[in-house]
Amino acid sequence: MASKLNPYINFAGDAREAMKFYEDVFGGTLRLNTYGEYGSADAPEADRIMHATLETSSGFTLMGADTPPGMPHNPGENITVSLSGDDGDELRGYWEKLSGDGQVTVPLEKQMWGDEFGACVDRFGIPWMVNITPRS
Repeated sequence: MASKLNPYINFAGDAREAMKFYEDVFGGTLRLNTYGEYGSADAPEADRIMHATLETSSGFTLMGADTPPGMPHNPGENITVSLSGDDGDELRGYWEKLSGDGQVTVPLEKQMWGDEFGACVDRFGIPWMVNITPRS
């Protein structure tokens, strides 16, 4: 899989509704994962969206999630640029350059869903996420 660059939007509890709306607008395949799938199924936020991906036949990819509990949601500041794919060397190279003079908010390391993931803010204040899926 080639590496992808796409927007990642944070929502204030209505990610499911928003992503279904975008699915209706653009078509494609929508995958939704909840916080309950990756944590406590009886937590208050269990039904909220931890990660959503919409991939369209036009080649668009849109990702989103509900803002995690305890984190602020600031409309206008709720979009992050996401880099994802299975070319670990390429993506780690991007990570090093993006985070080098910036601020790492989540170290690039293996996560509970099995991928390597990291988040940073580059030196220009742009938030980035890098997700490396293991090759099959």
